[in-house]
Amino acid sequence: MGRAGSPPRPGGGAAGRDPEGPRGKVSAGTGKGMVLSQVDTVNLPSIQRAMQAVGNHLKDQGLTLLINNAGISSHATLCSLDSQEMLDVFATNVVGTLQEFLPLLEQAAKGEGKEGLSCSRAAVINISSKLGSIGLCLHVPQAPMYPYRASKAAQNMVTRCLAAELQDKGILCVAIHPGWVKTDMGTQEAPLTVEHSVRGILTVLASLSQDTSGAFLDWEGNSLPW
Repeated sequence: MGRAGSPPRPGGGAAGRDPEGPRGKVSAGTGKGMVLSQVDTVNLPSIQRAMQAVGNHLKDQGLTLLINNAGISSHATLCSLDSQEMLDVFATNVVGTLQEFLPLLEQAAKGEGKEGLSCSRAAVINISSKLGSIGLCLHVPQAPMYPYRASKAAQNMVTRCLAAELQDKGILCVAIHPGWVKTDMGTQEAPLTVEHSVRGILTVLASLSQDTSGAFLDWEGNSLPW
């Protein structure tokens, strides 16, 4: 989550489960005036506290860019699938993207002189995965991963619905696949570094417009099948 334009500007917010941990300290050093908030995306009071902290920091400027990056994986197969695991993954990957930040986004979208849709006005970016693509399902050599893949397909639908509902409010919504990245989830077998993926995503964000709202893109700006 952050307040950014095209390109990103200093000053904004970041939220995570452990803002005092090593990742939080790295985020704090990436932007002047950065505010860090603790948030659990499946806990409504936690989300509301984070929204209040970000709103207080931004004052009357509103939130220009909301990036929903929270997500958990699951390699469950048909035989090993547990219903509670399925629900837990959906709670984070799908319900967690329907947060309470809409008033701050609307505030940013109403800014003087802002027209059209772009990341310099107001935008929601949902970090998705091509593993949630139904069109690519049989062409991606991965384990079934029932909870994760189904949740990302559902998150993509949420993005399309948000794009349709929020366009008249001046808020752009896009789903982005960051690539297979060297993270705790992606493992060190992944071909992309975090820095490489992020640089690509930032370039894509700068190119987004009315024509791409509701799109499903990868980190290089290529369209992906739903």
